[in-house]
Amino acid sequence: MENRPQWGTRMGFILAAAGSAIGLGNIWRFPAVAYENGGGAFFLPYLFALLTAGIPLLILEFAIGHKYRASAPGSFAKINRKFQGIGWWQLVICFVIAVYYAAVIAWALSYAVFSINLRWGDDTEGFLFGQYLKLADTPGQFGGIVPGVFIPLIVVWLVTLFVLYSGVRKGIEVANKIMLPALFVLFAILVIRALTLEGAAEGLNAFFKPNWDTILNGKVWVAAYGQIFFSLSIGFAIMVTYSSYLSKKSDITNSAFITGFANSGFELLAGIGVFGILGFMAAQQGVGVDEVVSGGVGLAFVVFPQIINTLPALNGFFGFLFFASLVLAGLTSLISIVETYIAGLQEKFNISRAKAVLYGGGLTTIVSIVFSSKGGLFFLDVVDYFINNFGVALAGLVEVIAVAWIARQLGKLQEHANSVSDIRLGLWWKVCLAVITPIVLGYMMVDNIITNIRENYGGYETWFVSAYGWAVAALAILLGIVFSLFRNNAPEIAASDSKEVSR
Repeated sequence: MENRPQWGTRMGFILAAAGSAIGLGNIWRFPAVAYENGGGAFFLPYLFALLTAGIPLLILEFAIGHKYRASAPGSFAKINRKFQGIGWWQLVICFVIAVYYAAVIAWALSYAVFSINLRWGDDTEGFLFGQYLKLADTPGQFGGIVPGVFIPLIVVWLVTLFVLYSGVRKGIEVANKIMLPALFVLFAILVIRALTLEGAAEGLNAFFKPNWDTILNGKVWVAAYGQIFFSLSIGFAIMVTYSSYLSKKSDITNSAFITGFANSGFELLAGIGVFGILGFMAAQQGVGVDEVVSGGVGLAFVVFPQIINTLPALNGFFGFLFFASLVLAGLTSLISIVETYIAGLQEKFNISRAKAVLYGGGLTTIVSIVFSSKGGLFFLDVVDYFINNFGVALAGLVEVIAVAWIARQLGKLQEHANSVSDIRLGLWWKVCLAVITPIVLGYMMVDNIITNIRENYGGYETWFVSAYGWAVAALAILLGIVFSLFRNNAPEIAASDSKEVSR
């Protein structure tokens, strides 16, 4: 009899996987990336990347978790004992992402409240950096805790840890069944409103108008693969962990296709909404759409409040809908990120879920307080860039090479996926994972390393980038190795590990 927790339904798993993939980046990163890389023409390399890297990697991680029925370290250890460190490396990456991701959700929670009476005023940039974040003058300064950020941060962690404490079926599954449909409804209302605004057509034209010259630019294709890779929650243990909770007869391949297309569908919806609203902003200012396009924190917390101020009616209501959407998108992703190392701690040290949530979640909460300081935005900016580009991307590359080329497990995983799935995998799947994905990720890594050696990210001083960028990415690798050296207290994993290695 299997004691591992399971999803109540396959749909519960799909909603949880889609909830993990659909995060803040779908709303504030994808529209700008698509626009900057050829508009409508970008969708061709984007779709190609989805079918040759995104979905194949999802299937791979679903198959690993489902076949070996363990957390990421446990699953990789069952492929090869020496691979356990890859899983722990990915879990440390998740820990790092969680500590700052929660802070951004806290900002969105604050802004959902601010939107009711448009508290940010006319100078939205000054309000964000000066009044709300109370940003330090120099990167590297902590400058004390900002209560307006600290309090919503604690609220975010209380909600997240309560969901995780409640378990896989009664906590994570129920939360996603509520949050994800709510997110789609709220954002759909926003998109419908955006399409009725003056200038929306110009915004959509800027978003969808294809620049076919970009198709021949290699960097555009790399940008498409990068967007797919980072937006699908692949390469850092989440999908391995989630799929390990599936029943033994669950359809893996079909679930991967549904998850991948659901994520891309929401990104397209986000692009329509964002550019419809940016078109309205451009019309109000009498400028071209290209002059108002932005992404990331600036789009969400500076540009959107400006747009909300100028809406012809119900400003506060639509402002609340937007920031509530950010909160929901962020929470579903944060829950999945933290679940990875909660599951890892449970298995590694053979402790109860309650203790794993207390120790793992409690430590994350404490460390995340750093990002509620006056220097929090600077720390967040550098840590986010380096842990994604030299953590997630590199770990994904190592994972694919280890499974496909060193352990040569693609055949066994293909056989396993085909045994439970309606859609059968063929040679295309192996080629995508063994050839296309390593080449693209390898190129991305080399290009990123060269770029960051030539010039410091964001124009920051070398000591700051070294201490909070390169060092954090390197520490994740080191801690992954250290954790893998600890003796495993879970007898089930240790026993099955030796069986897999002997095959």
